[in-house]
Amino acid sequence: MNTASSPQSVSNLPAAPPRRIMAIWASELALDRWRHSENCKAGEGADSEPLALITETAHGPRIDAANAAGLAAGAAKGMMLADARTLCPAIAVRPSDPAGDLAFLERLAIWAQRWGPWSAMDAPDGLLVDVSAVAHLFGGERRLLADVEARCTARGLSVSAAIAPTAGAAWALAHFAASGAILGPDEDIAARLADLPVAALRLDNDVLLVLRRLGLKRLGDLTSVGEGRGDEQRGRDALHRRFRNRKSPAANPLIRMDQLAGRVPEPLLPVVPLTAALVQRRLLEPIRHRDLLDTVVRDLAEDMARELEGRGEGARRLQLGMWRVDGEVVVRELEMAAATRDPAHILRLFTARLDDVDAGFGIEMVRLRASWAEPLGLDQTDLEAAAEAHGTSLAACMDRLTVRLGKGAVQRPVLKASHVPERAQGWQPPLEAEPATQGQLAFHTRPIKLLEPAEGIAVLYASPDGYPQRFRWRGEVFEVARVEGPERIAPEWWREKGTARLRDYYRIEDAKGRRYWLYRLGLIGDGRGGAPEWFVQGLFA
Repeated sequence: MNTASSPQSVSNLPAAPPRRIMAIWASELALDRWRHSENCKAGEGADSEPLALITETAHGPRIDAANAAGLAAGAAKGMMLADARTLCPAIAVRPSDPAGDLAFLERLAIWAQRWGPWSAMDAPDGLLVDVSAVAHLFGGERRLLADVEARCTARGLSVSAAIAPTAGAAWALAHFAASGAILGPDEDIAARLADLPVAALRLDNDVLLVLRRLGLKRLGDLTSVGEGRGDEQRGRDALHRRFRNRKSPAANPLIRMDQLAGRVPEPLLPVVPLTAALVQRRLLEPIRHRDLLDTVVRDLAEDMARELEGRGEGARRLQLGMWRVDGEVVVRELEMAAATRDPAHILRLFTARLDDVDAGFGIEMVRLRASWAEPLGLDQTDLEAAAEAHGTSLAACMDRLTVRLGKGAVQRPVLKASHVPERAQGWQPPLEAEPATQGQLAFHTRPIKLLEPAEGIAVLYASPDGYPQRFRWRGEVFEVARVEGPERIAPEWWREKGTARLRDYYRIEDAKGRRYWLYRLGLIGDGRGGAPEWFVQGLFA
């Protein structure tokens, strides 16, 4: 029997942060990679001489990328080499490596996770990074973009980066606006991007050609067609009829516009899955010595053990990533025969895999990820085995105390079927059977420490919604910063008198970050007593 009313959620907790996506466009990815490759001889990667990277096709060599001198001489991406040679006979050519470029882009995507929790590849030369609620760690979005440009320049990459609420808007700004452009969460996306060309929609070349023939050259032209009425609405209908059979977003400008504005979700595939347990350390100072690295790995192993225990899982495969100052990422991987979350075992296995790690100029971030995990229940096998060797196992200790002190002297906590917090747990002798319950109660968040009995407080000021803004407890005044609730718990009528009052529970956080569990006993005008009273029931960690 459920004695609690359905919880009513009234909260002034901050709303979820607006989504912020950062797009990074490495405009000369293939050339930058080639310049730093082992095949590039001294001076060949400079822009003083025309150079092009080519791919063999059925119709002959085609240019994939050209340096600044090559572009100035008339070469362009997609041009046949024979046509480029008529404009610049002295142009030098080297074979391109699309597979190597893609692998290099994947390594860049992993490295770019230094700026956000996940990153995705935008082949062939771009990255998308989720920077929601992390820009403050870098001093704001402008400093974040400055850090991106500085670190990419240090790696020899020519990039343009931008931040916007959607991936499409960020991509458009990175490719067709000045580097470092920022589109605020409250700005009008359509108005801000209206002057960009239709190529900013990431459409196929044949679709772009059709739009240009229709006189739709800017995003603002499509916006006026898509959001108007009358003739403009008929114009959108005409576009819909023309592209209605094209389901791919890259072939349908209306889908791309809706994705750009955030009206239609755009699925993104992170380079590293997000479901895996992950812990990391950002180091204040880069480390180069092995003993310091072992200390960091030990801390990560303990964090991973706690993370896996909370999930009820054990790791079968672990990946240890080490971000070096020079931008390289060193990865070591382990696979275990059975699921485990023993930090000592994890550290012992990784110790043998770190002997050949080259720290370079230092390692500035270390991340441990469980890429393969399996269910692993809680047990006390190791604890009991070690204790048995000393004759002090929990079961043996309880038996000895019960025999020596009596059955009623030793008790253990048991759950009981009650929504009232102080009645939800009881004590009984360990040898007695557990009382019949109504099943596992789906409690909401409960504090780690409950006060018994609850302590009264004086609410100095309450908001119109009913929760306290300032209260006095144990001689100290607390200013309330955040509130979540109420969760209403009705009295147990079969145990209490008819005058028992209901409770409204609130999760409170004060200005110093301390969290409390308060409740108001009674409502104004409920006819069951005077003014409502306030109590502190528990403390959160």
